[in-house]
Amino acid sequence: MESDVLVVDDSAAIRKILQRVLRQTGMAIRTIHEAGNGEEALEVLKQHTVALVLTDINMPKMDGLQLLAALKASVAWNRIPVVMITTEGGEAKVGEAVKLGATGYVRKPFTADQIKEKLTGLVESTVPL
Repeated sequence: MESDVLVVDDSAAIRKILQRVLRQTGMAIRTIHEAGNGEEALEVLKQHTVALVLTDINMPKMDGLQLLAALKASVAWNRIPVVMITTEGGEAKVGEAVKLGATGYVRKPFTADQIKEKLTGLVESTVPL
């Protein structure tokens, strides 16, 4: 069964790269939705059911940690796996994300294989991983 995925990053270029990488993973993805920050992501989630959220940590208006906290506090969204995509070098932000309930994280710059590895088992595959 195909699933929808939400990619949240304030960089349109990173969102496009993540879309391409997601398509290359062989996962059963129907639609990839995009948002430029956490506030936009919440609006997307009100209109679409997604099986996975990939989000940057550092964004304007509502950052990835605030988005993660909002998702985990919501009965409707608290079971959605959230993978953080970050340039954060320090362990503090990553540790905070894990504490808030992030399923995992990938550091930028990333490879398709790194994304595929982190997402294995989170979304069904159309081809064996």
